[in-house]
Amino acid sequence: MGSAAPRAYVDYATYLQIEREADWKHEWFDGQVYAMAGGTLAHSQLSTRMTTALSRLADACSCGVFNSDAKVRVRATGRATYPDASVVCGPVAPDQEDPNAMTNPTVLVEVLSDSTESDDRGDKFHHYRRIESLKHYVLVSQHERRVEVLTRAEGGRWELAVAEAGERFELAALSGGIAVDQVYQGVALTPRDKPAEPTVPRRARPA
Repeated sequence: MGSAAPRAYVDYATYLQIEREADWKHEWFDGQVYAMAGGTLAHSQLSTRMTTALSRLADACSCGVFNSDAKVRVRATGRATYPDASVVCGPVAPDQEDPNAMTNPTVLVEVLSDSTESDDRGDKFHHYRRIESLKHYVLVSQHERRVEVLTRAEGGRWELAVAEAGERFELAALSGGIAVDQVYQGVALTPRDKPAEPTVPRRARPA
């Protein structure tokens, strides 16, 4: 996927109109609209398995789990995106401009793809960390049994924990953990492609 060509600024209200009229999802960032590209079968399976595993933990602490159809809006920066899975503990706080976008996730999950990994680790995390309610940011590899959890610690620092095959990763905000092998059970891992040229956002192509 190449870099997006320069386009005229699209305000958020126009973006919402594009979303209503299109048959696929779009992301919005800094006045640009991006149609989301499809993923691999492994990506789809891992997203589903993470949603299922999170649901088991969330049910015990009265939190809600959302799949990749749920939009998240970062109030501090305006970025609107569709994580692969989200958890909200407490009532959902919708965005004032966009009632279909939540603003207060507790956990966000991204399944890494060769075309999106740079953005998921870099610019997207830069936006996500501005969400005051966010406690855990989970990155799931589709090339190996590996889950990375970034957790907000005292003083706003983010601490990284890595879990691999045979291990568990903990989500303190949900008072429990998930076995890595449970997430990857039955998933055929995909080979890693040659790294793509960077673009922002990495998951998207211009609408």
